[in-house]
Amino acid sequence: MFKAIILLTRKEELTHEEFVSWWFGDHAPMAAALPGVRRIVFNDVSNGEPVDGVSELWFDSQEEFEAAYATDHGKAVAADSMEHCAKRERMFVTENNIVS
Repeated sequence: MFKAIILLTRKEELTHEEFVSWWFGDHAPMAAALPGVRRIVFNDVSNGEPVDGVSELWFDSQEEFEAAYATDHGKAVAADSMEHCAKRERMFVTENNIVS
């Protein structure tokens, strides 16, 4: 299984609370409708760190991830992120469960 971790930093004109309201209220349903997505976890970072949220998205493969974001819906999901985020960093990781 392929996992993408995305670090999100809100635009300066948004408060953290406004960012979280958009992220969970508007953006989460869009992300959940990405073709081929297997699991999504949104982590709210509310303790003054340099990022406001960390997304975790699971797909069967990196090719499935890239295909999802190449669709019109995937492009709309990415555009919605960039409309609300000053910075978005993606990391592709290999998950190793130590305790499940």
